[in-house]
Amino acid sequence: MPNSDCAGALVLEDGSVFNGFLYGAKIPQSGEVVFQTGMVGYVESLTDPSYHSQLLVLTYPSIGNYGVPSPDDVDECGLPRWFESRQIYAKGLIVSELCEEFSHFSAVKSLSHWLCESGVTCISGIDTRSLTLKLRQHGTLLGKIIPLSLHPEALDWIDPAKNNLVSEVSRTDIKVFNPHGDVHIAALDCGMKFNQIRCFVRRGAKVTVLPWSSDLTKTETNYDALFISNGPGDPIQCKGIIDQIRGWMTTKKPLFGICLGHQLVALACGFKTYKMKYGNRGHNQPCVHLPTGRCFITSQNHGYAVDTKNIPDGWYELFRNKNDRSNEGLAHYIYPWMTVQFHPEHMAGPSDLEFLFDVFLNYIRSSGGQSLSDHLTRHISYNQEEFERVLCSKDNKPRKVLLLGSGGLSIGQAGEFDYSGSQALKALREEGVQTLLINSNIATVQTTEGMADKIFLLPIAPDSVARVIKLSVRMVF
Repeated sequence: MPNSDCAGALVLEDGSVFNGFLYGAKIPQSGEVVFQTGMVGYVESLTDPSYHSQLLVLTYPSIGNYGVPSPDDVDECGLPRWFESRQIYAKGLIVSELCEEFSHFSAVKSLSHWLCESGVTCISGIDTRSLTLKLRQHGTLLGKIIPLSLHPEALDWIDPAKNNLVSEVSRTDIKVFNPHGDVHIAALDCGMKFNQIRCFVRRGAKVTVLPWSSDLTKTETNYDALFISNGPGDPIQCKGIIDQIRGWMTTKKPLFGICLGHQLVALACGFKTYKMKYGNRGHNQPCVHLPTGRCFITSQNHGYAVDTKNIPDGWYELFRNKNDRSNEGLAHYIYPWMTVQFHPEHMAGPSDLEFLFDVFLNYIRSSGGQSLSDHLTRHISYNQEEFERVLCSKDNKPRKVLLLGSGGLSIGQAGEFDYSGSQALKALREEGVQTLLINSNIATVQTTEGMADKIFLLPIAPDSVARVIKLSVRMVF
């Protein structure tokens, strides 16, 4: 039974109603309903400025089980270590089940408590599977989260696409990070996530974060490069930033854009953008680097995309989404300008392409030579013969591998881990690697005779693992 005594509803603009229970601030909220498919990262998502004015649906069934960490735990930049900004930007949260009891070494409060403190409403008990299916079929919809005591018409529909949301999330002052860095980056804050700052600073760069309305043509500072961050809303609403980008391009200096920054650079160069049916929001979007054909898994959060039907002179498509074939990146053949739609800084997502920050900064530090796009292609490319030589070398193969099994599965649970573990055991045996398995469940595929060289029917616990490791040193097969 829910712990909330406040019944509520999610009302969509097509007339659909999803009943549930309100948590957090329990106040009426209106906005654009979007869904995100990540299994973890609700703290990072809620504090991501790109979700400003949106009602966020999390498709993973149970949300909140690891609580919320302290904002006082800061990193070397003085930024909250586990947050993407200093506040929640989503208008509301929509989940199937809100877990009020949490357990994590860094947690200091429950998700419900944090939402209440922040004035954000959550509705739980929603069939998020049905809701997500509706959004996929119909496209993004406006919605309202209301208590059942309130008539839906008492709250206006709010379409965030009609406003310049960047002006509502950008900082209003100038802030310098790592003042003694060797490369000076001007970062235009369109809703900049903290981890983007970290990715530059940890690579030795000095970062000056500027308000969205800054005039780059009048600054007396000699920046080495311009970075344009992510942010919320329709890029076409940011005409002032687009003009600033055009002005920067006359200098021919390096330029790097992420997410909204990617779209703004595209508009400045003559591309067009369009609103996607339901956007891409999650941590598992496959993107192909077109010059090499290599595919990477990326974290994304956007509802708009760049139209590449007509590509302006000098530009080419850098990345493309493997699922929906939407554009995921652009680069210039001659000038050091590069943009990506996804988030290489990967907070709560894959780290496959974080090296883009290395490529960008190393190009700035280099003394000419290859173009930025060539730097990237060289970094991504690999020598097939060398790869196979290293892979097949006996010196690089382990002699013995300990696998921690899936343990017991109850009725209704998926067996992906049981299956993946058994496939790992088969692959290791084919390579001539000795295998030890710890699994307390005799009824799994993993514990089938002949699957592993040695099976230990023990609980998966620190003391059991330690005992087996000590024993394996002396064990001869």
